[in-house]
Amino acid sequence: MPSGEEIQSALRAFVARWRDYTGSQRPRGAALFDAAKLVDAARDVTLVAHVNPDADALGSALALGLVLHRRGARVRVTFAEPAEVPESLQSLDVASLLVGPAEVPDAPELLVALDTAGPGRLGALADRLETASAVLVIDHHATNDHFGTHNLVDERAEATVVLVLRLLDELGAKLDEPVARCLYAGLVTDTSCFRRADGGTHAIAARLLAAGVDPDATTRALLDTHPFGWLGMLGTVLARARLEPDAAGGLGLVHATIRLADSAGLRSEESESVIDLVRTTAEAEVAAVLKEVAPGDWSVSLRAKQHVDVAAAAQALGGGGHRLAAGFSASGTPEEVLAALRGALERAPRRCRP
Repeated sequence: MPSGEEIQSALRAFVARWRDYTGSQRPRGAALFDAAKLVDAARDVTLVAHVNPDADALGSALALGLVLHRRGARVRVTFAEPAEVPESLQSLDVASLLVGPAEVPDAPELLVALDTAGPGRLGALADRLETASAVLVIDHHATNDHFGTHNLVDERAEATVVLVLRLLDELGAKLDEPVARCLYAGLVTDTSCFRRADGGTHAIAARLLAAGVDPDATTRALLDTHPFGWLGMLGTVLARARLEPDAAGGLGLVHATIRLADSAGLRSEESESVIDLVRTTAEAEVAAVLKEVAPGDWSVSLRAKQHVDVAAAAQALGGGGHRLAAGFSASGTPEEVLAALRGALERAPRRCRP
C-alpha cells in the first residue's frame, strides 16, 4: 500500500503532466519563449541551485546570472547549504554574484530554480517559492515536479546547462569565455566526461570551446584535483565497502559509507567523488555511497550501469534524479538507510532480470 507521501507525489506529477499536456497544444518552443520573456523583463533576479550544488547547478545559475547582470538586472546566485561554495567551482563566479541564503529577499521578484527536481531540493530556501512574484524552473530531471509558475523542463537534455544555453540563445546573448566556461563545467560533469553524450551534446561542447574554454584546465579543477588527505579518506571508506550480490533483484549492490570523522577537514568535493570509484565494481549493477552530513543525517548518491532505474528508487525515498544517476536524503543509522534502499531497489523498474 503506497504511503500518503507517495500518493501525493504521484498526484502532483499527474497534475503537472496534465497541465503540460493541455498547455502543450501551443507551438513547440513556447516554454522557451515564455522563459526568455520572463527573465528579460525582470529587474531583480534570484537564481537558486539545489543543496550541495554541483557544477551543472552552479554553472547554470552563474552563466544565466552573468548574462542578466550584464543587461542591468540586479542578480544574486545562492543555495541553502552548505555554508561554503565548493572550492572547485569558485572560479566560475567572475562577477561575484554568489551570496549567502540570508541575503535572499523575503519576496523575490523572480526566483529561478536550476537543476532542481522538486521544492525539497532547495532546502531552507524552498519557502521563497510561496513569496516570489514568479518562479521559473529550469531543469532536465525526469522526476521534476513542475513546481514553478513557469517551467523550462526537458528530460532529454543531458544537463541543465543545455537548457540555459537555449535560453541564452533565445535572449540573443553573447557567448563569451566566462559564460561558456560555466556551461562547459556543467556539461562535462553531468555527462560523465561525455561518456553519456550524443552528437548534439558534442556539438554544444565544440561551440563552448570555440568561445574560448580551456577544456584541460576546466576539467582538471573539477575532477582531477584532490588534497593528499583525500587518499587517506579513500583508504578508510573503501575498506568498509560491501558487496551484496543478491540485492537489486539479483543484479547486485555495492555500497560504502562516509562518516563525518572520515571527511573531517576535507571539501565536500572529496566525498562527492567517491561514488565514481565505487560504481566501477564489476559485480554490481547499482552503487551507493552514504555521506554523513550531520550526526545521523545522510546524503545518498546512487548510480546504475544499465538496467535499474535508480531515479525511481530515489523518488520512493524522497529524492530523485535520472534513471542511471540519482540521490536522496535520509536520517537514521547506516543500517536503517540501507534497509530502506534495498527495499526501494527491489521495487524499482528494471530493464531486464537475471
